[in-house]
Amino acid sequence: MTVRPGRTAQTGDGGGSQTLERGLLVLEVVADAPGATGSEVAVRAGLHRSIVHRLLVSLERSGYVERDAGGRYQVGRTLTTLADRTRPRLHTAAEPVLQDLATELDATASLVEVVAGAAVSTVVAEPPTDGPRFSYRLGNRDPLDRGAGGLAALASGPPAPDEPARVADARSAGVVTTHAELNPGAYGIAAPVPGLRGGRAAVAVITSRPEVAERAEQLVRDAARRIGSAAYR
Repeated sequence: MTVRPGRTAQTGDGGGSQTLERGLLVLEVVADAPGATGSEVAVRAGLHRSIVHRLLVSLERSGYVERDAGGRYQVGRTLTTLADRTRPRLHTAAEPVLQDLATELDATASLVEVVAGAAVSTVVAEPPTDGPRFSYRLGNRDPLDRGAGGLAALASGPPAPDEPARVADARSAGVVTTHAELNPGAYGIAAPVPGLRGGRAAVAVITSRPEVAERAEQLVRDAARRIGSAAYR
């Protein structure tokens, strides 16, 4: 289990709020580890269990987290509603870029976002030609630590002390390619979308053809930059 280092809140003239900062830290832990118990959240956050319990009660009351019958937490509707307010603009920017990319490569292209601890396909573009191919479906969920889309989406955010080396490599290179990691015979090529506010996303392409995978790397990088520039113009 990964433990996050505790944060020291500013006080006095610094104008900070330790309670607020701790609450945000707990919310981040729940988002990163959906299904964690209160005790597990406390360990990951590096905070005392009683403090985390009080914060989780407040977050649950306001709808930022939800708890199931087994006492396990996940992000709640209030947080996802706030995130959804920023996504339409990102999605609108992504749609024409992804369609161009799918047409150019004759392969399925998608926008992959980090949602509740998973890599979720939120916009999907199919090429205009017919024929057998690997495809993402809208709403497809994959793990964040395997597959090009999840790794690149994580790489679109700032570095984290406990992030996998593959995420740091994807951030440095601006692209990541995987083979047969989630689907036998499939190449995944993905690039982090830069400059996002309050979210993490990547442009991803899936194909069975190695020559397409090789050609896709620069095109996927360029598409990610175009989307990042257009989303907040």
